[in-house]
Amino acid sequence: MHVTLRQLDVFDAVARHLSYTRAAEELHLSQPAVSMQIKQLEESTGIPLFEQLGKRIYLTVAGSELHRYARIIRQQLGEAEAVLEDLKGLRRGRLSVGVASTANNFAARLLARFVEDMEGVSFSLDVTNRETLLRQLENNERDLVIMGRPPKDADLDESAFMANPLVMIAPKGHPLAARQSIPLKELDGETFVVRECGSGTRIAVENLFDKCGVSLSTRLEMSTNEAIKQAVEAGLGLGVASMHTLGLELGSERLSVLNVEGFPIRRHWYVVHRKGKRLSPLAAAFKAFVLKEAGVFCGLLEASGRNGEPDRSWCGDCQQRCEI
Repeated sequence: MHVTLRQLDVFDAVARHLSYTRAAEELHLSQPAVSMQIKQLEESTGIPLFEQLGKRIYLTVAGSELHRYARIIRQQLGEAEAVLEDLKGLRRGRLSVGVASTANNFAARLLARFVEDMEGVSFSLDVTNRETLLRQLENNERDLVIMGRPPKDADLDESAFMANPLVMIAPKGHPLAARQSIPLKELDGETFVVRECGSGTRIAVENLFDKCGVSLSTRLEMSTNEAIKQAVEAGLGLGVASMHTLGLELGSERLSVLNVEGFPIRRHWYVVHRKGKRLSPLAAAFKAFVLKEAGVFCGLLEASGRNGEPDRSWCGDCQQRCEI
């Protein structure tokens, strides 16, 4: 069997997307070029790797087996590349980072600051949801991931680097906006706009409401934090969002942060990678940079303290106090 690395790369993309079109878009190739690579690979292996049923394609049993080996080969090549990068230092290389959509605002600025003096360094930043980030970690598709706390039973190396307080938000002029110390039970029956099931924010909110014996009445599920803010601003319900994402809305007084007992929900941001993963010098340097420098972005949190005084409790270091 004569197989090229290019054929394996194309095969892996088609196998992941189960789409020639999406694989072509990812690889910046034409769809006929992708089809030709797959045809040549099937001729080399002597067995079909995909089957088409209706308008969709599926992996055959042989295709599933080859995809498993292709991922192993790609991982080993990545490790070989990392060893070679050890010899190059930080002058060259590529950094691949996955980021939770809620963290995109500060994570992009962190990455831009890190690479600003590294002319030979290229990088990719994939902004997506929690479910996709966990899949990327499982498949070893990213050097590092920035997200909320990952599942405890996952085989991951996680390091907390910055507080991530979740606050309850309401549209401007909402009757609750002027009140202090609102009991959470008083919100039983209020309508909420929430993130999709499985998101870190949704999990944290449900845990708090369940703990306090309060029902969470939902009207809309949104897949992004921006959509949550827009829905709340439009008066479709109350919401919960990371304080890190509310700078523009609070500055223009389009949204209000409610003073509800139990809020902010005190969480942390984590930089995460597969346990035992050999980080390239570039990835290791970025991880160290995040752990050391991300605290400067806590200025947004401190500015939200009451009576003009910084609310430094939101940036506390005690992990147990800050996690639900």
